[in-house]
Amino acid sequence: MISLTDIELRRGTKVLLSEAALVIHPGQHVGIIGANGSGKSSLFKLLLGQITQDAGSLSIPSDWRIAHMAQELASSTRSALDFVLDGDPELRRVEEAIAKALESEDNNRLAEEYEKMDLIHGFDAHYRAEQLLHGLGFHQSETRSPVSSFSGGWRIRLNLAQALMSPSDLLMLDEPTNHLDLDATLWLEQWLKTYPGTLLIISHDRDFIDNVVQAIVHIEHKQSFSYKGNYSAFERLRAERMALQQASFEKQQRRRKDVEDFVARFRYKASKAKQAQSRIKELARMEDIAPAHIDSPFNFKFHPPSKKAHGALVNISRSEMGYGDKKILSGVDFDLYPGSRIGLLGPNGAGKSTLISSLNGDLDLLSGERIYSDNIKVGYFAQHQLEVLDLQASPFLHLQRLTPKATDQEIRNFLGGFDFHNDKALDAIKDFSGGEKARLALALIVWQKPNLLLLDEPTNHLDLEMRHALTMALQSYEGALVVISHDRHLLRNTIDEFYLVAGGGVDEFDGDLKDYQKWLKNYSREVAQPESVVVEVPVDKKIARQKSAEERKKSANLKKTIKSLELRIERSQKELLDIESQLASPDIYDESKSDHLKKCLSQQVDAKKTMSTLEKEWLETQELVENID
Repeated sequence: MISLTDIELRRGTKVLLSEAALVIHPGQHVGIIGANGSGKSSLFKLLLGQITQDAGSLSIPSDWRIAHMAQELASSTRSALDFVLDGDPELRRVEEAIAKALESEDNNRLAEEYEKMDLIHGFDAHYRAEQLLHGLGFHQSETRSPVSSFSGGWRIRLNLAQALMSPSDLLMLDEPTNHLDLDATLWLEQWLKTYPGTLLIISHDRDFIDNVVQAIVHIEHKQSFSYKGNYSAFERLRAERMALQQASFEKQQRRRKDVEDFVARFRYKASKAKQAQSRIKELARMEDIAPAHIDSPFNFKFHPPSKKAHGALVNISRSEMGYGDKKILSGVDFDLYPGSRIGLLGPNGAGKSTLISSLNGDLDLLSGERIYSDNIKVGYFAQHQLEVLDLQASPFLHLQRLTPKATDQEIRNFLGGFDFHNDKALDAIKDFSGGEKARLALALIVWQKPNLLLLDEPTNHLDLEMRHALTMALQSYEGALVVISHDRHLLRNTIDEFYLVAGGGVDEFDGDLKDYQKWLKNYSREVAQPESVVVEVPVDKKIARQKSAEERKKSANLKKTIKSLELRIERSQKELLDIESQLASPDIYDESKSDHLKKCLSQQVDAKKTMSTLEKEWLETQELVENID
């Protein structure tokens, strides 16, 4: 088990932990929560041995294999698939040993290494790596692309895939869902539920933590407090503990009154029965846990929109949407009226961001008509909005530029609601964290009193308390709202209706998030096997047994074929490496060696063709085995 006793941890002169104690048992799935800067990531670094404690003792079993998700952006010319496979160093060591045994024609050594490969399940490693990549949203065509060709968010996904590929007894993930969409978040959630080792997760996605962990460690006031159960259980227990503090009683009651007002206003707001029932349950629960958030540093709300609109804010009809000549959505009819509260669902790459960018006007329609109300005022949040902030300006100056007539005190009071107090309100934002920049971008939107909010993954980089404050603020927002988010708690508490973006179109979705999760599973199966049809017919038991035996025999033969193919692939890889090693030598380009150069280049072409053919055959055979199994 992991044991921390009387730990003191400092960052410069700041004390993060003081006399902190913690025990984590083997196989436990634990969520690590706390305000930004409280020491969560530093605790991870301590467990990884990247820093040492200033006082106290730390104990981790010496034989535990530890895997963690790197936060640094990888930059490599290696393919995405190879990068993920690098997460299993034992696999790479055995592969190298096999290559050496083949080179020296040492058959005894070769047999030993193949046995090791079988023990570590190395023969299906490529398949497992591809499944990780597919689950995290990569297309098959992208698995061979170099790591350096992907954007920052997708490289973080590659870091996550590499960590999941690594055999481990302890898996440590710091904000794994930050750069994921809802589909990838749901997939990761299911994967982690079955992880057999000890799991430590830092996350600000409450639904994700709820569904994955059995214990919570809350870091506050330089101490670590352990709670049994998931995040919802933690909220209830903390609310009870806070309720016992008499000094906070009046503040609690005021907060409860706010929540009760929200409940009364939104209890039957949802336009569909399932969503209405879900909303009632969520709001009732929020009443109970309100005291758990009374000491939140965030306190803001959306004031009534500065411009009133009576008809449609945006009307899009008979439209096609996309980029340049690339059509992504067609036949789109979309009307947004004051009070609309819409969540966009759909698989990765289906066009959700395309739709929201078209609503905002960032993208011209490829065809069709888009009409805006004369009184429209849009508040638009997307990740690229953080990049256009003035890094040399302070939060105060950002707001002052928007409203020069506002008093200093008005601006300071407003910024305080987003936890920009005193010098923080006047500091240039160039050294701000991603979470602080995201808070500022949201503050700028709230300050301008929009009557249409378009939010594309607004909770990325936000901690749990800020997400809670945003959810509460959106509940009282009076304008129209369109949201893309992987934060299911925010969606359930702010959205009245869902639209599904899939198959090149946009349609109303008659269901809630659980229904969408079922839809997504069926969709994934259809994409994986578009032509498969299952027909149930009565089958004689004897015939069934014979058929099962035949399938087992067929599966065994196919697995032998796979191993044979993998041997041939290994040899081909070696041959290709030898050829490319010769081509890397400057001497080969001398005129005297032109014939040898031509021969090497010809051999390189042939070797690559052979590799491509073998890999294709391997994938097809692997699919046949999966269909049988």
